[in-house]
Amino acid sequence: MNNVKLEVRDLTKIYTGKSGDVVAIDHVNLKVEEAEFVMIVGPSGCGKTTLINMIGGLLEPTSGEVLLDGKPAKGPGPDRGMVFQSYSLFPWLTVQKNVEFGLKMRGIPASKRAEQAREYIKLVNLEGFENALPKELSGGMKQRVAIARTLANKPEMLLMDEPFGALDAQTRVVMQELLAKISRETKTTILFITHDIDEAVLLGQRIYVMSRRPGTIKAALDVNLPPERSHECFVMPEFLETKKKIMDMLWQESQDAAMDR
Repeated sequence: MNNVKLEVRDLTKIYTGKSGDVVAIDHVNLKVEEAEFVMIVGPSGCGKTTLINMIGGLLEPTSGEVLLDGKPAKGPGPDRGMVFQSYSLFPWLTVQKNVEFGLKMRGIPASKRAEQAREYIKLVNLEGFENALPKELSGGMKQRVAIARTLANKPEMLLMDEPFGALDAQTRVVMQELLAKISRETKTTILFITHDIDEAVLLGQRIYVMSRRPGTIKAALDVNLPPERSHECFVMPEFLETKKKIMDMLWQESQDAAMDR
């Protein structure tokens, strides 16, 4: 068994408003092992983004704790690289300079950071676009720049919140295959939030399924697919079996939510 890289213990988030308290996340527990690719899926509004923002240190939990390598992780830090659906690139900087940005902030010399940036630009298959501006890139290419920029800072783990949600279906599959390849090659620990069941099964070694609000962990499923993932996995019996299990669970949550209203 690998070392546990991330552990979430009894994480709870309660929002207080004029109409009273709203429990968004309720005593969530999960673990991610070193070099593991873990997915979180759940019905809309179940608190997936709230959860990953607490893990990333962008949001203060009401109670519970986030442990990285067994030590409390409070506030954002370079140990957790985050990739969002919005690319958050600097429009006035080239691909090369965008990827170098975090390295520059850390005081890494120009020649060294340029070399490191080129290494990650190559990793995401963007060689030849080093001098392009974001406005000259497609959505998938922009997201590749965002991933390269995050990885160049060598975080201990990657937190991804619906990173491919704004992409068209074909580009999305291409990006999924690329990320699976990067995960294998770099052995990066990844926690990935998605509402897309196909995406969860294609990429994940393990999948946590969340309940409707207040969000809790409903189930944890191991994915029995080959290590090298591609679009060909979509028709494998193991893929379809896992997909059906998750669909049934989320369908039940949707039915229960409807009854609650």
